[in-house]
Amino acid sequence: MKIAFNRPSITDRERAYLDDALSGGHYSGDGPYTRRCHTFFESTLGVPKALLTTSCTHALEMCAILLDIGPGDEVILPSFTFVSTANAFVLRGATPVFCDIREDTLNIDEALLPALISPKTKAIVVVHYAGVGCEMDAILDVAQAHDIPVVEDNAHGLFGKYKGRWLGTFGALATQSFHETKNLTCGEGGALLINDTKYIDRAEIIREKGTNRSRFFRGQIDKYSWVDLGSSYLPSDLLAAILWGQIERWSSIQNRRREIWTRYDTELTEWADQNGARRPIVPDHCEQAWHMYALIMREPEDQQQLIARLKSHQVMAVFHYLPLHHAPIAQQMATRQPGCPVTERISERLVRLPFYYALKDEDQDRIIHLLLDRAAT
Repeated sequence: MKIAFNRPSITDRERAYLDDALSGGHYSGDGPYTRRCHTFFESTLGVPKALLTTSCTHALEMCAILLDIGPGDEVILPSFTFVSTANAFVLRGATPVFCDIREDTLNIDEALLPALISPKTKAIVVVHYAGVGCEMDAILDVAQAHDIPVVEDNAHGLFGKYKGRWLGTFGALATQSFHETKNLTCGEGGALLINDTKYIDRAEIIREKGTNRSRFFRGQIDKYSWVDLGSSYLPSDLLAAILWGQIERWSSIQNRRREIWTRYDTELTEWADQNGARRPIVPDHCEQAWHMYALIMREPEDQQQLIARLKSHQVMAVFHYLPLHHAPIAQQMATRQPGCPVTERISERLVRLPFYYALKDEDQDRIIHLLLDRAAT
């Protein structure tokens, strides 16, 4: 494609830090660059503990272990999300209970949560879709009334805010993604944010293959041993070095993404109104993370036609999630499923436009002109 849907932006800064990490000789996890990243997230977001992981998926798997999720448990989550949100808990034997989404933000519909809670409910997982915050006040009220922990899948939402507070700081646990499609990237990577301090010690153990190795390296014990469940969730310090270069540029990255998003939204307003398409909705009390720009078309055929037309001009636009409650594996589970009509309707109408830090002005010109059915300049 002449204009890709996504293209990660790596500069000489990231390459320099990678060279430095290679020269330093610490290639495995929890090296100097990993520690810098931990300190940044803890100090900037104000979370008690941040731990880099090999992916957001693995951070979610750590959440499932930390919450002692097991067979017979139920976990409430949106149907409109990536498969990892469900897989992490299904791997522990839990049954997903899929919740529909709101019409406006496409986030989990908090009004539906009370009816989905049962004595088997072990966690509520929310996803800040497109980096726009879920209605966390209402969600936490419901969760606290039933003594159920909340996990924030914040793969889209780093540096977004809800009522002035960073996304990822509301739930007992939260996860981040540094996949190549995310605002900050090291190719593959993630982080676990721990807001409830009672989970910190065990999280370190789970992340280190179920051993108390972290305490050993801090000189707190003279030998380490296998003490709990766990796996190898530490990313290489080489990846952390790349991520550190991205972190140092985070403000400029966010500013550029805001410019691209705002231009799409401004120049497509009239076209969207004329074609019955809906632009993104960001409530006034939310500060979005500038993660993506998506249009919701009037009819399913409009989605396919727009994607095909842009592709014919070498522009890659894409749909997004298929409803998880319709997935073959979900159909095999004995899950309580009340239906998710909004998810189904949005899924077959949503189109994501090319959106990344290095998107050139002339390329965005071309995309907009193609949508407006004008000759590209």
